[in-house]
Amino acid sequence: MFKNRKDKAHLLENSRFGNISKKSNIVLNIILSLFALLSLIPFAFVVIISFTSESALKANGYSFFPKEFSIAAYKYVLNSSNQMLKSYGVTILITVIGTLLGLLLISTYAFAISRKSFAYRRFFTLMAFIPMLFSGGLVPFYLIMTRLLNLKNSIWALILPVCMNSFYIMVLRTFFKTSVPDAVIESAKIDGASELRLFFQIVLPISLPGMATIGLFLTLGYWNDWFNAMLFIDTNALTPLQYLLIRIENSMEFLSQNAAKLGLTQVEVAAGLPKETAKMAMVVLATAPIIFAYPFFQKYFVNGLTIGAVKE
Repeated sequence: MFKNRKDKAHLLENSRFGNISKKSNIVLNIILSLFALLSLIPFAFVVIISFTSESALKANGYSFFPKEFSIAAYKYVLNSSNQMLKSYGVTILITVIGTLLGLLLISTYAFAISRKSFAYRRFFTLMAFIPMLFSGGLVPFYLIMTRLLNLKNSIWALILPVCMNSFYIMVLRTFFKTSVPDAVIESAKIDGASELRLFFQIVLPISLPGMATIGLFLTLGYWNDWFNAMLFIDTNALTPLQYLLIRIENSMEFLSQNAAKLGLTQVEVAAGLPKETAKMAMVVLATAPIIFAYPFFQKYFVNGLTIGAVKE
C-alpha cells in the first residue's frame, strides 16, 4: 500500500498507461470531435431539407443553404391526419411499458441462466438460443397472436412481440457472468438475502451499464416498430407514429400516381404536395424524441461504471 498520497500521485504521474501528454490529449479531442461532427451532419442535413420549400428543392437540388425556407412540409404532415398526437401518445405508451416490461423479463431470465447454481440453466439457455437460429414463420406467428391469444386490435399486440429477445438475453447473461462478482452473491446469501432482494438491491445497481444498453435497444425497437401495427392494428386509436407516417407517405404516393384518374393534373398535384420535404419532415418528427431520450441512457452508462466496485 502507499505510505501517503504523494507516493500515490507520483506513481500515477509516471504511469505509462493511465496518463497521456497534453499534446496527445488535444489531438485525440480534435479527432473525436470531428467524428462527432460527421455523425451529426446527416441529421442536420435532413432537418435543413425539411424546412426547404418544395419548389426551391426541385429547382436547386439539395443544399445546406436553401434558397427558400418553408414549413409547408410540417403543415402537410401535421394536418394530413388529426390523430398525429394520438399516435405519438400510443408510441410513447408502448415504448415506456414495453421497455420496462422487457427489462424485467430479460434481466431476470438472463440472471437465472448466468448462475452456476441454477440446475436448469443449460436447458433454459438452449430454449433462448434456438429462436436465434430458427423462426416459426410469419403465418404461425400471426395465428398465435390473433386466434390463440386474441390480441387483434389490442395494445399488447404492439408490446409482447418485442419485449423478449434471445440476443438481448445472451448479451445480458454474458454481462452478468463477467461483471457480477461471485463474492458479492456469496456475501449476500450469507447475510440471509433472498433471491429477489439479491437481484433487485445488489445485482441491478452493479449492472446499470448492461441494463442501460438493453434498455436503449428495447426503446429503439419499440419506437421504430411499425410491422406489428400493420399486422394486428386496424383501429386508428391504436395506430403508432411510425405506421401513421407510412400511411401518410403512401397517401402521397397514391395521389401522385393516380392524379389523372382523380381528375387532377400532375402540375396541381406537384404544387399541392411537398413530397420530398415531407419525407424529411417525417424523419425529423420520428427521430427527434428518441434523440432527446438518448442522454438519459448515456447518464447511466457513465454512472454505472463507478458502481459496485469489489475489493478481493
